[in-house]
Amino acid sequence: MGSMMVHQRLAWCLALILSTPAHQKVLHAPAQEWFPVAPPMGQAMGEVIEVSDVQDLVNAVENASPGQTILVSDGHYLMPRYVEITTDNVTLRGASGHRERVILDGARSKHGELLGFRSCTGVTIADLTIQNVKWNGFKINSETGVQELTIHNCIIHNIWQRGVKGVKVPQDNREILRPKRCRIQYCLFYNDRPKRLSDDESDIAQGNYIAGIDVMYAKEWVIRDNVFVGIQGRTSEGRGAIFLWFDAQDCIVERNAVIDCDVGLQLGNPHRADGVTYHCVRCIARNNFITRAPEAGIVTVHTMDCRVLHNTVHDPHSRLGRLIRTVFTNDGLLVANNLLSGPAFSHESPSAVRFLNNPIGDVSSVFVDSARGNLHLTPAGADVVGGVMRLPEVTEDIDRQTRSSRTSVGADEPGASNGRLSQD
Repeated sequence: MGSMMVHQRLAWCLALILSTPAHQKVLHAPAQEWFPVAPPMGQAMGEVIEVSDVQDLVNAVENASPGQTILVSDGHYLMPRYVEITTDNVTLRGASGHRERVILDGARSKHGELLGFRSCTGVTIADLTIQNVKWNGFKINSETGVQELTIHNCIIHNIWQRGVKGVKVPQDNREILRPKRCRIQYCLFYNDRPKRLSDDESDIAQGNYIAGIDVMYAKEWVIRDNVFVGIQGRTSEGRGAIFLWFDAQDCIVERNAVIDCDVGLQLGNPHRADGVTYHCVRCIARNNFITRAPEAGIVTVHTMDCRVLHNTVHDPHSRLGRLIRTVFTNDGLLVANNLLSGPAFSHESPSAVRFLNNPIGDVSSVFVDSARGNLHLTPAGADVVGGVMRLPEVTEDIDRQTRSSRTSVGADEPGASNGRLSQD
């Protein structure tokens, strides 16, 4: 193609973008054919409220009645301020089912947070994008009793503190109020670049106060089938793409793909307060792909009876050698059948952690496309990763394919997978 033709094509593309009406804007998010595909939501339930402009959207959210579905037309909604859902069983979803076509944008908001949840149960958010938020994109006001929240098939883009934030719960009535049985599934979290100091003047960590999901006191949560890309601090010292702490109990983190984030999965934190002995209790991380997480692929800190099973962590040039890192107390921790493609893991815990079948070494050649985060194994991978006995907690692989009784280490079992994360 000649240079004149290239310039003409670029000019045509630019003219098309500039001439596209705001209500027709579409977000061009990173996508790969193996990323998880969300099952459709189905027909809207209950009373249906249709909105197509910002003010109607704000009014519908703040005046919702129990059981209503708010259907948001395709468009680019420049939100003027933070809004909260405070009503049970409300659904807020994009009408078309295409999450990249409904964009709630905080670029002009007078607040640093976008969409919150307070004193509500059974709320669902689906099929839309939130973007350009200084602090928290989805804010769970956990101290008020937020239960059974589902965030499904959403894009969380350029959020400079936390894409999903669940705050502390005071000790009084903590067991009643703590956020229970929430689900975050089939979502894409991504930032266009590392965080800058100018993104957040209140950053408490020199530009590294950033994470994807950060939740305290979670109980019986499921975080699954999500993709995280480029959640990075200014100096590559951010928090976890998925960060559970402050007495998180019985949570499952599974089938997520984490690519080029400072920390992959973070179960716990060195900081303890409010009488917390263990940050994570009986939590399980299984069948996750993690590619190039310089601070740590998976880190466990102050945990009890947790499981880290059948994850694939790839970082052959890891500067710190922390494909898996165990720190401080990890009573009853089992780390088994993980495939660690890189130099080392770091065991810094005084606890009697059980490590079983976690091979270490650069196996880049057996992945389908490790440069882009696709850690599915090629047919040759079966000879490299070997076979181990299937664990009762991990009967499937990352693609929801049933594992053989003698299965491979890591998240993918070659031969069982079709190379794409399946729907429910």
